[in-house]
Amino acid sequence: MAGAIIENMSTKKLVIVGVILLLFQAFSFMVGGLIAPSPTTAVPYLATKCVDNTKTHSKEKTWFMPWGPNQCDKILDFDEATAKMISANNIVFAVHIPLPNKEMSPWFQFMLVVLQFDIAFKMYNEIQEGAMATLDVSLAYRDDTLSKWTEMAHSLEKRKLNCTFTTDKIEKYEGRYYECGILPFMEVGSVSHKYYLLNVRLPVIERKNINVGIGEIKDIRLVGIHQNGGFTKVWFAMKTFLTPSILIIMIWYWRRITMMSRPPVLLEKVIFALGISMTFINIPVEWFSIGFDWTWMLLFGDIRQGVFYAMLLSFWIIFCGEHLMDQSERNRLSVYWKQVGPIVVGSFCLFIFDMCERGVQLTNPFYSIWASDVGTELAMAFIIVAGICACLYFLFLCFMVFQVFRNISGKRSSLPAMTKARRLHYEGLIFRFKFLMLVTLACAAMTVIFFIISQVNEGHWHWGDYTLQVNSAFFTGIYGMWNLYVFALMFLYAPSHKRYEDEQSSGDQGGNSGEDIQLTTTITHVDRPTEMYKMISKEAQE
Repeated sequence: MAGAIIENMSTKKLVIVGVILLLFQAFSFMVGGLIAPSPTTAVPYLATKCVDNTKTHSKEKTWFMPWGPNQCDKILDFDEATAKMISANNIVFAVHIPLPNKEMSPWFQFMLVVLQFDIAFKMYNEIQEGAMATLDVSLAYRDDTLSKWTEMAHSLEKRKLNCTFTTDKIEKYEGRYYECGILPFMEVGSVSHKYYLLNVRLPVIERKNINVGIGEIKDIRLVGIHQNGGFTKVWFAMKTFLTPSILIIMIWYWRRITMMSRPPVLLEKVIFALGISMTFINIPVEWFSIGFDWTWMLLFGDIRQGVFYAMLLSFWIIFCGEHLMDQSERNRLSVYWKQVGPIVVGSFCLFIFDMCERGVQLTNPFYSIWASDVGTELAMAFIIVAGICACLYFLFLCFMVFQVFRNISGKRSSLPAMTKARRLHYEGLIFRFKFLMLVTLACAAMTVIFFIISQVNEGHWHWGDYTLQVNSAFFTGIYGMWNLYVFALMFLYAPSHKRYEDEQSSGDQGGNSGEDIQLTTTITHVDRPTEMYKMISKEAQE
């Protein structure tokens, strides 16, 4: 009976396969580092202060443009508004996205906007403790410079001010600005229109304590972040190329499994499931976002990545467990419920958290879980717990790999009593398994690092403490690594058509029967990998 390809392939061919995969891995890093631009671009905007002179309430909403042929009546500062007897309720902060003579593109994929207030210190108008700014915000779009604006969203949002004054609050320092943190403002899951317009009001209603005690706001600054079109094209090209590659090897792998006279074992099923999850994340459905306004693409991408992460983490646990060689009855998913269960629960919790953020943004792009104290603490807790769990998982995986190495080393004592041909064969198998375990550990480390950095990078605009740049090479390199790892697993662990006993019969000198030799297979045997080492012990006793 044949074993897996990793057992029966010659060392020379195995080295060639390894070098080819390594070259593809290097190429995936170079694609991001040399071809693709940085993943995202941040564009700063300064809101224009427009004056609302409308006297009557018409059915058609009035939009205020900061520049262009139909630009609004503007004021430079609030001192001018006071001199002209213009109340704060008649001032509209207008921002046109993008800047003049530019236009947005569906290749940008998403649009994230953060906000920062410029607030001057005044003795008579200090920022109160726990001050909340209430914003009446509207978003509109159009696809040419002559058509009317179409409302896309409208909401009344609250944002807690996080401002500090670094000097003494005395009359001498009046006019100096507070240092205010960045606030989440808006996130749109697709950029299907060329032009966007934001109108922001800060209504003051003293009897309801709305926008009272928020200091003297001088300006509103926004930063628009979107994915670079060049990076999007490279990303789509990678997905388009890798999807058929994984799909073909997956079909080939399962065809070989079904050709066997026995049912597939647990590890074979898990490898196939991993291939399915990799195909799921590879399928370039993002191409449709270029022609359709699919605002749910960000949420769908998170779900796909979450499914793959859960499958990958579960696979590593089962992969190490099936190679422990410790006489335990395995080959059943129920044996791993203590390890796989927390992964499933954690993935479900992250899904709920994502639905609370991006799920709500499907109907209200101005919503942010970071806007409230409870939401911020919850979001921070999720990110911190996820990072801690990822680190603990990696340490547990290292421990399992150590157990595998220790058990394999314990079995090596039986090798000297074997014939030379079979000893060399088993030594080759042990080396290959150890090498594959180290590759698995390296992939796990890179995946955990990528997961933590991606979570921190997504939240750094909300925290405002520092800026973290993740370059394109890391994104494309890790993505390529996932595909190459899954490809290698399905190729190396597919059943081999080569029969080891045919090649080594002369070296064994009849020391083993064909029935015994079929036990040399590892994961492809119906019982468990331990059988291979039972065979080693049997030969040593003989």
